[in-house]
Amino acid sequence: MHTDKATRLQLFDLRLVQTRVFHLTWMAFFVCFFAWFACAPLMPVIRGEFGLTTKQIANINIAAVAITILVRLIIGPLCDRYGPRKTYTGLMLLGAIPVFGVAAAQSYESFLFFRLLIGAVGASFVITQYHTSIMYAPNVVGTANAAAAGWGNAGGGAAQALMPLVLGAVLMFGVGEAFGWRLALLVPGVLMLVMAFLYWRFTQDCMDGNYSDLRAAGKVPDTGKKGGWDSFKLAAGNYRVWMLFVTYGACFGVEIFMHNVVATYFLDNFDLSLKSAGLVAGSFGLLALFARALGGWVSDQVARRGGLDARALVLFVLIVGEGLGLLLFSLMDNFQLAVLSMLAFGLFTHTACGATYALVPFIDRQALGGVAGIIGAGGNVGAVAAGFLLLWVGEVQHTLFILGALVLVSALCAIAVRFSAAHKAREEELYQEALAQRSAQVVGGNA
Repeated sequence: MHTDKATRLQLFDLRLVQTRVFHLTWMAFFVCFFAWFACAPLMPVIRGEFGLTTKQIANINIAAVAITILVRLIIGPLCDRYGPRKTYTGLMLLGAIPVFGVAAAQSYESFLFFRLLIGAVGASFVITQYHTSIMYAPNVVGTANAAAAGWGNAGGGAAQALMPLVLGAVLMFGVGEAFGWRLALLVPGVLMLVMAFLYWRFTQDCMDGNYSDLRAAGKVPDTGKKGGWDSFKLAAGNYRVWMLFVTYGACFGVEIFMHNVVATYFLDNFDLSLKSAGLVAGSFGLLALFARALGGWVSDQVARRGGLDARALVLFVLIVGEGLGLLLFSLMDNFQLAVLSMLAFGLFTHTACGATYALVPFIDRQALGGVAGIIGAGGNVGAVAAGFLLLWVGEVQHTLFILGALVLVSALCAIAVRFSAAHKAREEELYQEALAQRSAQVVGGNA
């Protein structure tokens, strides 16, 4: 029940199951995203070994995000059915296989195949948002969701900055580049296996325990495999889900696209070294360390006075800022100005991602897995669409300009998210109950 959920973030009390889930879920997300984007900053080296064309690189970038659409659609309902603990552990164990596989690829075709499969670990985001939504009350769930997502999402930026350094460390032992990048890519695969063990060992599905144990004890009705499908159908019938599907494609889709192209973009256009281009690209991803949490926090704050409609308005403003910033970045031909404009639009992009998932727990509490999965898939649809746009345009800078215009148009979908009076009254009641519970806890702690 919502009264059992945490009403505040207590980041240092590991005795609390909510705190353990919060930290382990963002850490798992971080490792998954690190593995997902580990290839991107090494693409200049990989491109040289396999003799890849611009079209082949674009195909690889599309493959990296395409399968995530399908997996995100089904992973949320799987959480509803089997619980986030089993689902996350299984995803990391299976996801490590193609990470090791891409390190062993001997041709463009085999590299493309394993790059496609690695994309499945991008569904980790949905489980992270699902698990924190279960553990935190309405007054703080936006902040909890955004902070966990932001810290985990920084794994993409960390990969951009660290993988060239890992490759450099490997080369110091006298290994050639052709073998060195393969050894470097073993690191994220091993990290995923370690994280799978920790998640299984130290988390649980909800405040009362694990879904399987609760169903066996008769405390939670066993809905069977139909439960996950029902969650998906209920979510798919809600127009607000599809509005946020579009907005998440506009913010997270652009973010993923940038992860895949930004290092090579700066290397090719500003004559940087591989390490320097990786550090610049990493700065974009590492904004997620605080910017996503900022989006969730702002959403929680405005909701105190303006309710659910105010959360949608915040999202609209942030996406408009992202679109304008992206247009500006696409026009920059000076290195310093390009970096500054990239960081500016990146700030809006990550913050908009946080504000989107600050809305997710309030769309339909009876279909949380389906809602989280469909909206999460929207991010990857946006990334795939951006990849095909690049194939059509043939040049990154012009593609970024067009994307900026499309992002501005997509902001209208945020304004379209509205709630009935009954829905808002129900959520306001839950919100006030959470605040009362928090006040009681504070008073009790001071007594």
